[in-house]
Order: sequence, then structure tokens, then C-alpha cells
Amino acid sequence: MNTPKTVLIISTLDTKREETRYLKYKFKEIDVLPLLMDLSMRGKEPSRAELTPSHVASAGGSTIEEINQSRERSTITNIIIDGATKIARDLYLAGKIHGVMAIGGSTGSLMATDVMRSLPFGIPKLMISSTAALPGLSTRYIGTGDILLFHSVIEISGVTDMLKNVMDRACYAMKGMIKYVDNTLAAHNKKTIAMTMLGPCEQCARTVRAALEKQGFQITGFSAAGVGDQAMEKMIAEGFFHGVIDLAPGGVGEHYFGYMRDGGPDRLESAGKKGIPQIVSTCSVNHMTPARSKYKKDFYERRKYDLDKFRTWLRLSPDELKQVAGEFARKLNGAKGPVKIMIPLKGWSSVDASGNPTHDPEEDRIFTQTLRSLLDSRIDIIEINANMEDPLFSQMVIKTALEIF
Repeated sequence: MNTPKTVLIISTLDTKREETRYLKYKFKEIDVLPLLMDLSMRGKEPSRAELTPSHVASAGGSTIEEINQSRERSTITNIIIDGATKIARDLYLAGKIHGVMAIGGSTGSLMATDVMRSLPFGIPKLMISSTAALPGLSTRYIGTGDILLFHSVIEISGVTDMLKNVMDRACYAMKGMIKYVDNTLAAHNKKTIAMTMLGPCEQCARTVRAALEKQGFQITGFSAAGVGDQAMEKMIAEGFFHGVIDLAPGGVGEHYFGYMRDGGPDRLESAGKKGIPQIVSTCSVNHMTPARSKYKKDFYERRKYDLDKFRTWLRLSPDELKQVAGEFARKLNGAKGPVKIMIPLKGWSSVDASGNPTHDPEEDRIFTQTLRSLLDSRIDIIEINANMEDPLFSQMVIKTALEIF
């Protein structure tokens, strides 16, 4: 007989005791072992969870007595999240849990999904939330995590027939994920490559991916629109990939200036720290996407390109190009593995093409010259007399990838 697998249930028994008890009952009924972690911060009754608030507080460097007495809600919440995260990661690394489920409203969902995002891509994560549809919260819950967000629609208050239906479906979904899906996804194949993708360099990305797949590589794409960049960096750091083709690292400048496609503080650093080979190009690097509500006076005078009615790219100024080049150099100079920078001389994307208002190859040279002056001599800059979307550029990326991966 197959040994039943274990699901970590995260809940707050001071507010969701009966509902959580039903989840445990349902998991046992369908031959899944529940392991309950209680994140309550004000509970008066004994917890009766396998991992009590005392365990969680201790793992977070405090005591439940200090938690109960404190009036600093944000501080004690962070302590509980830190403790729960440490416990969950330790359980996962020891092979003692195979999935994570949580149930809660806004506070419970925020805390539980923080814990879920600390676990690697691939382990099933399911959040039953009554606030999943509130504007802004769903993206906050998911972030860069592969979290299945289950909107309960009804309030999680009392074990009614409707709420039982929600919880039953969630439990069966979790059982299916842990029973039928292989969740061991660490990169054993040395031809596993991460690649950033973006609409204005989509043709290049498709061509490169198709060619490398014929050579036996597995190419995993990430949308370089901010969250995708951050997820890629996290997964590189966790050891999922053996190489990176970073066609669209515009998130470096977006983070530096605080704009909408912010790739996070680790953008363009994880591959270097892991020592894996990386090819870096320049799609969208010479453009920025500030929110309209944050436009400065001079932004209205900038050369721009409207991708659609919702998205506008503004061209960086010469001084901004120098600043972004400095960030690239700072990050890439720390790389432990080989780095090849590939710059198309006739435009850095389909947006950046002859005839379009932001196309300015001469001004782009400011970025390249600044970067070249700041980079370590061991890092090559390869210039190609083509637009990024031209076949010649794609072929040069493929050739370079076959040489260094």
C-alpha cells in the first residue's frame, strides 16, 4: 500500500477552529495526513494543533506570552510569519510535508501566503480565502508564488453545507496534486535554461527557444513585466536552472527608478551568484514605464511608443541610460560564471525599430559605451548589426548559447 502523504494546514484556530477541524476530518477521510499549524496570536483556548502558537512563536525568536501581551500588531505578526516560515521550510526539506493548504480571511491569507511563497516552485500550495477577489489582494497573496487561490465567495464562518462544498473541493484538489503530479522539479537536467520574454522581442524568443529545444535544451520562459522577473531570479537562486538567456532585463532600470516593471533588487544577480552561464541582451532597457499618476513634468515631453491603450513606453534620457548601465555593470561584475552581453545595433526590440518615435541607435551607444567602460574585462560585449527581432540577431544568440551552455 502507498503511504499516505502529508499536507500542512495553516490556520488561526482562535477564529477558524470549527472550519479547520472540518478540513482535518476531510483529509483523513480521503486518506491524506493533515498536519496543523496554528498561527493564532490571541487564542484563549488550548490550541490542540500539532504545531501550536507556542511552537511558532519560539521558531520566530519569541514566546507566545510576549506575543499575547504585545500591542505592536505588525511586529508580532512578522514574528509569527517568520516562525511559521522556518517550520514549514524545515518540514519540507526533511520530506515531511508534500503540500500546503490554508484557510482564512484577509489577515490569515496574508500570513499564510507569505509562508507558502517561502517554499519552492512545485510543491502544491492552496489558499482558501474569503477575500481573494478584493482589489489588490489577490496579487499580494500570490506574488511570485505558484499558489492556487480558491475564492470561497462566502464568509468562512460556520461549517455550513456551502462552506463544506468549498472545503471538500479544495481537499480533493490538493489530494490530486500530491498524488498524481511529480513535484520534484530541481534541475537535474544540465540543459535546463531560463529565458526572459516580452512582446516586443517575442519573435527572437520564439526562434531561440525552438532552435535550442531541437538541441535537447528545456527552455522555461518568464514574462519580463516585473513579477515574472522576480520569480525567475528566485528560481535561479533555488537551483532550477543551469543557464539564463536574459533577452529583456529592463526590470533592472525599472527597479532603480521605481517604475511599473520593477524586477526587484536581485534582478540580474542570481545567475552570477550561482555561477551559471548567462547571455544578457537589451530588450526594453532603453525605455521606462512609470505609472501615469507618477509622471514628472518632463515625461509628457518624452518620445514615447504606445503599445496599446493601457501601456506606454517612454524613452530614457542619456543620463538615465548611463545610470542603468552603471547598475548593469555593478551587478554583472559580481558574476562567478561566464557572461556574454549581446547588443543589437539597429534597435533593441520591435518597438525600437526604424520609423518608430523612440528609435535612436546613436543615443543607445551612450549605454553601451558606459557599460563597456565599467565592466570587468572578462565580460564580453558582442554587437550585432541588426534589430533584435531580425533573424541575424536570433541566430547569433543561438550560436552563443550553444558555445557557453
